[in-house]
Amino acid sequence: MDTRPPLPPFTRETAIQKIRLAEDGWNSRDPARIVLAYSPDTKWRNRAEFPRGRAEAQALLERKWTRELDYRLIKELWAFEGNRIAVRFVYEWHDDAGNWFRSHGNENWEFDAQGLMTHRHASINDQPIRAEDRKFHWPLGRRPDDHPGLSDLGL
Repeated sequence: MDTRPPLPPFTRETAIQKIRLAEDGWNSRDPARIVLAYSPDTKWRNRAEFPRGRAEAQALLERKWTRELDYRLIKELWAFEGNRIAVRFVYEWHDDAGNWFRSHGNENWEFDAQGLMTHRHASINDQPIRAEDRKFHWPLGRRPDDHPGLSDLGL
C-alpha cells in the first residue's frame, strides 16, 4: 500500500507539514491528484454532502471547481493529537457572475497508519466580499512561501 508521509503520530512540525501538503494539493485544483491523499474508503462531510470513497470525493471536487472559480486557499493548524489534525482554513473564489466570496471553515481529519486521510469533516461558511477586499492575490496554484498565513492576515 502507498504511504503519504508525514505519518502519524503527528508532532507539531509534521502536522504543519501535512497541512501544507493538503493546502498545496487543493490549490492545484486537480481532483484526481488530490484524492490520492485519501484512503480508498474515505468518509467526508463537506457542507451538506457526504461522499464515501475516492470516486465520490473526486466528483465533489470536480463540481466544486466548476462553481468556485479562481480558488485560492490557506490552511492553518488548530490542534493535533496522535492520528488526528484539526485545521482552520479560508479560501477566496468567485462565481460565474463575478461575485466574490471568502469561505471560512474548520476541518477535522483522521489518518490511517499509511498517512492517508480516512475521515474529513468540514464545516464551511461563505461570506460575500467585494473584489477589492480580496487578500489572496498570488497566481493560481501553490501559495508562495512568503505569502502571509491566516493569523498574519488577521483572518
